[in-house]
Amino acid sequence: MNQSDVFYRSTYMQKFSIAFLLLLLFVMLLAGCNSADTAAAQPTPETGPALMGEEPVKKLFNSPEYGIHAFMWWRPDLIDEDMELVNEMGFEWVKQKFAWREIEGIEKGQYDWYRPDRIVTEAEDAGLKLLIRLDRQPFWSEPQDNLWFDNQPPGDFQDFADFCGVVADRYKGRIGAFEVWNEPNLGREWGERSPDPAEYTRLLQGCYEAIKKADPEAIVVSAGLAPTGTVSDLVMPDTTFLQGMYDAGAADYFDVLGVNAPGYKAPPDLAPEEAEDQAFGGGRWFAFRHVEDMREIMVANGDGHKQVVVLEMGWTLDEINPDYSWFAVDEATQADYLVGAYQYAAENWQPWIGLMTTIYIADDSWTPEEHEQYWWAIVLPDGTPREAFYALRDMSK
Repeated sequence: MNQSDVFYRSTYMQKFSIAFLLLLLFVMLLAGCNSADTAAAQPTPETGPALMGEEPVKKLFNSPEYGIHAFMWWRPDLIDEDMELVNEMGFEWVKQKFAWREIEGIEKGQYDWYRPDRIVTEAEDAGLKLLIRLDRQPFWSEPQDNLWFDNQPPGDFQDFADFCGVVADRYKGRIGAFEVWNEPNLGREWGERSPDPAEYTRLLQGCYEAIKKADPEAIVVSAGLAPTGTVSDLVMPDTTFLQGMYDAGAADYFDVLGVNAPGYKAPPDLAPEEAEDQAFGGGRWFAFRHVEDMREIMVANGDGHKQVVVLEMGWTLDEINPDYSWFAVDEATQADYLVGAYQYAAENWQPWIGLMTTIYIADDSWTPEEHEQYWWAIVLPDGTPREAFYALRDMSK
């Protein structure tokens, strides 16, 4: 073979190799395009819970609104200070208990309006809206076979309905919203008897109808349920209780669903399924976003047009009480998580989320040793703000 033959064959092989490589590259590009088209054509799987119903949401609240739970009943000389703190935070709502026994405590039809009158007037003067909680029976109303419990339904539900109507009539147009009872899925809030969603629905119905008769524009919120998965004679999971309420016809007797949403150890954006990890407690209810589980039940029962109000939300600093210390956080984390909860709701829960209520401006009688609530509070009993107060004040709203 001479040199010209070698050169020719070498040149031929080079041209053949280049042509082959170009063809291979073209085939790969074509295959990639087809794969991309096929992937794009695949339907996106349904992810996340069904949080929107078929009907538009009826917005009784902006989404969200900002509130805090205060304790002004026994401290009239400090009401102004609490209202100033709420205004400094840029919040518009304050939650306050209106204990039935402190208003109609002596006998049926005998009322003491001094404290509620002052709180309602001071809130108006401060430009704030009131969410009031109605529960805590007077002892004259108790069933004779179940006496002396801190919170329980009366022997005659009509007595409570009458009270609800009298309060709504006295403060017509002046109360922003009424919460009917607290955590009835716990025996300790139900006279140490077994929680009964149908019985609570009957109590709710009477109060709702009396409030609406006195003030048709009033907003009625169902009781905040305690997030739990425990099943016992004295505890019912909140999801089970809520479904039981719907089965009993409760949808006709509240304008907005109330929920409680402590964050326990989980950051506010943690998905409920992730909270099933023992590191976070081992149950969906240990996540702030357990609210979404309750929302799903609403939607499944055709109630997606209503909003949800968070009646209690927070993270504790408690390292003293063993029932709470396992999920305690530090002050900086409490601040970050509370701000994050509002931000997550604003970004992901519109338009169905309404008022969100942080706990607490502390009662001035609380002590670290005797009151676990002390450790949830963002303002101390002496009025000193914790880090979370400033973080909530400064966050975008």
